[in-house]
Amino acid sequence: MTETGDRRPLASRDTQWAKRIAQWLAARSITPNQISQASMIAAALASGMFFLAGRGDGLNRALLLVLAAAFCQLRLLCNLFDGMVAVEGGKGTADGPFWNEFPDRIADILILAGVGYGIGSPGLGWAAASFAVLTGYVRELGRATGTPSDFSGPMAKQHRMATITAAALLSILEPLWDGHNQVLLAALWLIAVGAAFTALRRGRNVVRNLKAGSRGS
Repeated sequence: MTETGDRRPLASRDTQWAKRIAQWLAARSITPNQISQASMIAAALASGMFFLAGRGDGLNRALLLVLAAAFCQLRLLCNLFDGMVAVEGGKGTADGPFWNEFPDRIADILILAGVGYGIGSPGLGWAAASFAVLTGYVRELGRATGTPSDFSGPMAKQHRMATITAAALLSILEPLWDGHNQVLLAALWLIAVGAAFTALRRGRNVVRNLKAGSRGS
Protein backbone atom coordinates (compact mmCIF):
# COMPACT_ATOMS: atom_id res chain seq x y z
CA MET A 1 0.00 0.00 0.00
CA THR A 2 1.40 3.43 -0.94
CA GLU A 3 1.80 5.74 2.04
CA THR A 4 1.37 9.35 1.01
CA GLY A 5 1.06 12.69 2.78
CA ASP A 6 3.28 15.49 4.03
CA ARG A 7 4.57 13.56 7.02
CA ARG A 8 5.93 10.03 7.18
CA PRO A 9 3.40 7.70 8.87
CA LEU A 10 5.07 6.28 12.01
CA ALA A 11 3.34 4.10 14.58
CA SER A 12 6.06 4.95 17.12
CA ARG A 13 4.97 8.59 17.04
CA ASP A 14 1.77 7.63 18.89
CA THR A 15 3.47 5.63 21.64
CA GLN A 16 3.56 7.00 25.17
CA TRP A 17 7.34 6.67 25.52
CA ALA A 18 7.93 8.71 22.37
CA LYS A 19 5.49 11.39 23.46
CA ARG A 20 7.13 11.69 26.88
CA ILE A 21 10.63 12.00 25.45
CA ALA A 22 9.47 14.53 22.85
CA GLN A 23 7.78 16.60 25.56
CA TRP A 24 10.95 16.46 27.65
CA LEU A 25 13.06 17.63 24.71
CA ALA A 26 10.58 20.36 23.76
CA ALA A 27 10.61 21.73 27.31
CA ARG A 28 14.36 22.37 27.08
CA SER A 29 16.57 24.56 24.94
CA ILE A 30 16.92 21.80 22.34
CA THR A 31 15.77 22.68 18.85
CA PRO A 32 14.44 20.30 16.19
CA ASN A 33 17.31 21.35 13.92
CA GLN A 34 19.86 20.32 16.54
CA ILE A 35 18.21 16.92 16.80
CA SER A 36 18.33 16.59 13.01
CA GLN A 37 22.00 17.52 13.01
CA ALA A 38 22.67 14.94 15.74
CA SER A 39 21.38 12.26 13.38
CA MET A 40 24.39 12.90 11.13
CA ILE A 41 26.72 12.40 14.10
CA ALA A 42 24.99 9.11 14.91
CA ALA A 43 25.32 8.05 11.26
CA ALA A 44 29.01 8.97 11.20
CA LEU A 45 29.61 6.88 14.31
CA ALA A 46 27.69 3.97 12.77
CA SER A 47 29.79 4.31 9.62
CA GLY A 48 32.99 4.18 11.63
CA MET A 49 31.86 1.13 13.56
CA PHE A 50 30.92 -0.70 10.36
CA PHE A 51 34.25 0.19 8.77
CA LEU A 52 36.25 -1.10 11.75
CA ALA A 53 34.07 -4.18 12.18
CA GLY A 54 34.68 -5.21 8.58
CA ARG A 55 38.37 -5.50 9.36
CA GLY A 56 38.05 -6.95 12.85
CA ASP A 57 37.29 -10.34 14.31
CA GLY A 58 36.33 -12.02 17.54
CA LEU A 59 34.79 -10.18 20.47
CA ASN A 60 36.06 -6.83 19.23
CA ARG A 61 34.16 -7.23 15.95
CA ALA A 62 31.00 -8.29 17.78
CA LEU A 63 31.14 -5.19 19.97
CA LEU A 64 31.67 -2.93 16.96
CA LEU A 65 28.68 -4.47 15.19
CA VAL A 66 26.45 -3.98 18.24
CA LEU A 67 27.55 -0.33 18.42
CA ALA A 68 26.93 0.10 14.68
CA ALA A 69 23.40 -1.26 15.06
CA ALA A 70 22.78 0.99 18.06
CA PHE A 71 23.94 4.11 16.23
CA CYS A 72 21.71 3.24 13.24
CA GLN A 73 18.74 3.11 15.59
CA LEU A 74 19.85 6.34 17.27
CA ARG A 75 19.78 7.94 13.84
CA LEU A 76 16.16 6.85 13.46
CA LEU A 77 15.28 8.13 16.93
CA CYS A 78 16.69 11.53 15.99
CA ASN A 79 14.53 11.43 12.85
CA LEU A 80 11.51 10.66 15.02
CA PHE A 81 12.05 13.31 17.67
CA ASP A 82 13.06 16.21 15.43
CA GLY A 83 9.62 16.12 13.82
CA MET A 84 7.77 15.61 17.08
CA VAL A 85 9.55 18.49 18.79
CA ALA A 86 8.94 20.69 15.74
CA VAL A 87 5.26 19.82 15.24
CA GLU A 88 3.83 18.59 18.52
CA GLY A 89 6.26 20.72 20.54
CA GLY A 90 5.58 23.82 18.44
CA LYS A 91 9.27 24.61 17.91
CA GLY A 92 9.40 24.53 14.12
CA THR A 93 11.52 27.12 12.33
CA ALA A 94 11.67 28.61 8.85
CA ASP A 95 14.76 26.55 7.96
CA GLY A 96 13.28 23.38 9.46
CA PRO A 97 12.40 21.80 6.09
CA PHE A 98 16.07 21.92 5.06
CA TRP A 99 17.28 20.28 8.26
CA ASN A 100 14.49 17.74 8.05
CA GLU A 101 15.77 16.45 4.70
CA PHE A 102 19.47 17.23 4.31
CA PRO A 103 20.75 15.18 7.29
CA ASP A 104 18.82 12.14 6.07
CA ARG A 105 20.68 12.15 2.78
CA ILE A 106 24.05 12.55 4.55
CA ALA A 107 23.18 9.80 7.04
CA ASP A 108 22.29 7.32 4.31
CA ILE A 109 25.55 8.00 2.50
CA LEU A 110 27.67 7.74 5.63
CA ILE A 111 26.14 4.47 6.84
CA LEU A 112 25.87 2.60 3.55
CA ALA A 113 29.21 3.74 2.13
CA GLY A 114 30.79 2.93 5.50
CA VAL A 115 29.47 -0.62 5.31
CA GLY A 116 30.76 -0.92 1.75
CA TYR A 117 34.28 0.19 2.63
CA GLY A 118 34.26 -1.99 5.74
CA ILE A 119 33.49 -5.19 3.83
CA GLY A 120 35.74 -4.35 0.90
CA SER A 121 32.94 -3.50 -1.56
CA PRO A 122 32.99 0.32 -1.73
CA GLY A 123 31.27 0.35 -5.13
CA LEU A 124 28.30 -1.57 -3.78
CA GLY A 125 28.17 0.69 -0.74
CA TRP A 126 28.05 3.79 -2.93
CA ALA A 127 25.43 2.19 -5.17
CA ALA A 128 23.20 1.47 -2.18
CA ALA A 129 23.77 5.00 -0.88
CA SER A 130 23.02 6.55 -4.28
CA PHE A 131 19.74 4.69 -4.68
CA ALA A 132 18.81 5.53 -1.09
CA VAL A 133 19.34 9.23 -1.82
CA LEU A 134 17.35 8.84 -5.04
CA THR A 135 14.31 7.58 -3.13
CA GLY A 136 14.29 10.80 -1.11
CA TYR A 137 14.85 12.91 -4.20
CA VAL A 138 11.89 11.39 -6.04
CA ARG A 139 9.66 11.89 -3.01
CA GLU A 140 10.62 15.55 -2.73
CA LEU A 141 10.31 15.98 -6.51
CA GLY A 142 6.76 14.71 -6.27
CA ARG A 143 5.94 17.12 -3.48
CA ALA A 144 7.54 20.01 -5.38
CA THR A 145 5.26 19.30 -8.34
CA GLY A 146 2.19 19.38 -6.14
CA THR A 147 1.60 15.66 -5.67
CA PRO A 148 1.47 14.04 -2.20
CA SER A 149 4.74 12.93 -0.62
CA ASP A 150 5.20 9.23 -1.34
CA PHE A 151 6.78 7.27 1.52
CA SER A 152 6.20 3.85 -0.03
CA GLY A 153 8.77 1.06 0.09
CA PRO A 154 9.99 -1.59 -0.16
CA MET A 155 13.21 0.21 0.89
CA ALA A 156 12.10 3.45 2.49
CA LYS A 157 14.35 4.90 5.21
CA GLN A 158 13.01 2.78 8.06
CA HIS A 159 13.27 -0.36 5.93
CA ARG A 160 16.89 0.40 5.04
CA MET A 161 17.84 0.95 8.67
CA ALA A 162 15.96 -2.16 9.80
CA THR A 163 17.79 -4.22 7.16
CA ILE A 164 21.26 -2.94 8.00
CA THR A 165 20.62 -3.16 11.76
CA ALA A 166 19.44 -6.76 11.48
CA ALA A 167 22.42 -7.57 9.26
CA ALA A 168 24.83 -6.09 11.81
CA LEU A 169 23.41 -8.20 14.62
CA LEU A 170 23.18 -11.35 12.51
CA SER A 171 26.81 -10.86 11.43
CA ILE A 172 27.85 -11.51 15.02
CA LEU A 173 26.89 -15.15 14.44
CA GLU A 174 29.00 -15.56 11.28
CA PRO A 175 31.85 -17.39 13.09
CA LEU A 176 29.38 -20.26 13.60
CA TRP A 177 29.67 -21.06 9.88
CA ASP A 178 33.17 -19.61 9.35
CA GLY A 179 31.71 -16.61 7.58
CA HIS A 180 32.94 -13.03 7.48
CA ASN A 181 30.97 -10.08 6.10
CA GLN A 182 28.66 -12.20 3.94
CA VAL A 183 25.55 -11.01 5.79
CA LEU A 184 26.44 -7.34 5.37
CA LEU A 185 27.27 -7.95 1.71
CA ALA A 186 23.85 -9.52 1.18
CA ALA A 187 22.19 -6.64 3.06
CA LEU A 188 23.87 -4.05 0.83
CA TRP A 189 22.69 -5.87 -2.28
CA LEU A 190 19.17 -6.04 -0.86
CA ILE A 191 19.18 -2.33 -0.03
CA ALA A 192 20.66 -1.32 -3.39
CA VAL A 193 18.16 -3.33 -5.43
CA GLY A 194 15.26 -2.51 -3.13
CA ALA A 195 16.01 1.22 -3.08
CA ALA A 196 16.34 1.28 -6.88
CA PHE A 197 12.94 -0.38 -7.17
CA THR A 198 11.51 2.04 -4.60
CA ALA A 199 12.77 5.05 -6.55
CA LEU A 200 11.22 3.68 -9.75
CA ARG A 201 7.96 2.93 -7.98
CA ARG A 202 7.77 6.41 -6.50
CA GLY A 203 8.64 7.93 -9.86
CA ARG A 204 5.83 5.99 -11.49
CA ASN A 205 3.45 7.25 -8.80
CA VAL A 206 4.54 10.85 -9.38
CA VAL A 207 3.93 10.57 -13.13
CA ARG A 208 0.58 8.88 -12.54
CA ASN A 209 -0.53 11.61 -10.10
CA LEU A 210 0.59 14.39 -12.45
CA LYS A 211 -1.33 12.85 -15.34
CA ALA A 212 -4.41 12.38 -13.16
CA GLY A 213 -4.21 16.01 -12.05
CA SER A 214 -3.86 17.17 -15.65
CA ARG A 215 -6.94 15.24 -16.71
CA GLY A 216 -8.91 16.62 -13.78
CA SER A 217 -8.02 20.26 -14.44
